[in-house]
Amino acid sequence: MTRTRRTAAVLATTALLAAGATAPAAAQAEGAAASCYSGAVSLTYHYSTAAVEYGTYTTTSRCSDINIKLSSSATGFLDACVVFVDHTSLCNHDNTYSTFGPQWATVATDVKDGTRFKLRVHAYDTDAQNVPFQLAF
Repeated sequence: MTRTRRTAAVLATTALLAAGATAPAAAQAEGAAASCYSGAVSLTYHYSTAAVEYGTYTTTSRCSDINIKLSSSATGFLDACVVFVDHTSLCNHDNTYSTFGPQWATVATDVKDGTRFKLRVHAYDTDAQNVPFQLAF
């Protein structure tokens, strides 16, 4: 009987620890995203035939990535990339742009704190005349 109770106690404790470890990790991830995005800089892209640069900015411990989100009122999409100014004058990802819309998305991942960068943006198409967006880093 003692062995059965001990086994039940071990199983119950294991279940509680597993449940406890999962919930705070998920909550921490949501909290980290919320604090990252809550520090976002609001900007507006005005149509140009040439790429437009924003910054120089310096990454912080608030975000591990550089993120962009177009305003829900934005018409059109933007192409963007990150230039790590202390290392190059070219865009990340082999000097290519990625297209971004109204959801939070990552322009550069796992960026070291204190890294200086510029955001380089150009219109996806001519619908992108005045596009409000946010940058979180």
